[in-house]
Amino acid sequence: MVKITVGSIGDSFCAASVKAYLAEFIATLLFVFAGVGSAISFNKLTSDGDLNPAGLVAIAVAHAFALFVGVAMAANVSGGHLNPAVTFGLAIGGNITILTGLFYWIAQCLGSTVACFLLSFATGGLAIPTHGVGGGLGAIEGVVMEIIITFALVYTVYATAADPKKGSLGTIAPIAIGFIVGANILAAGPFSGGSMNPARSFGPAAATGDFSGHWVYWVGPLIGGGLAGLIYGDIFIGSYEPVSASADYP
Repeated sequence: MVKITVGSIGDSFCAASVKAYLAEFIATLLFVFAGVGSAISFNKLTSDGDLNPAGLVAIAVAHAFALFVGVAMAANVSGGHLNPAVTFGLAIGGNITILTGLFYWIAQCLGSTVACFLLSFATGGLAIPTHGVGGGLGAIEGVVMEIIITFALVYTVYATAADPKKGSLGTIAPIAIGFIVGANILAAGPFSGGSMNPARSFGPAAATGDFSGHWVYWVGPLIGGGLAGLIYGDIFIGSYEPVSASADYP
């Protein structure tokens, strides 16, 4: 069953919560700067700009490394979500309140947007690549792909970071989360773009003003993240205590 706690405005604006929002903003900014920057670098170093196997691997590795570091740097302050789908999945499992989660979303999307504007400026106005479904595929196929890969990501977050029985596994959580993102980009990049992260897709769309098909990167990840939170929370976390208004994840 869904274990949502609404929370209160007062607790969502306490000092600890504001620090968490700042941590999410900074970590998401640095993650997106490296991830989108790797795609810009690939386009600059190739004459046609078309994604090839080597470019896919390079971009996947860049995202994996950047997310590993981003999660690690924010984990002790905000939990290191860096992703509205992760925040939503954790809210479904009762690990963060809805109100605090909404402010996480704002911080994450702002961080991603600022990163893309900084990239545009620092690269002399080079094009910011946006996510899009691959040729020959429709939006529904893109949504399904994003559901599956985001489910894998949020399931990994639960198994390595949010499960109270994780034990020493929690120390390798950022590595595992980075690895699953890199692997999913390798699997889904040519098809749905391999986003798994509405904020990661929002920043480039906001910087370019191109929101065509953008809904795919909210609907798919949020469904996948929500399912992971529901399934892992109900089946594998044996006991549950609702989050208090002042005790959000982690």
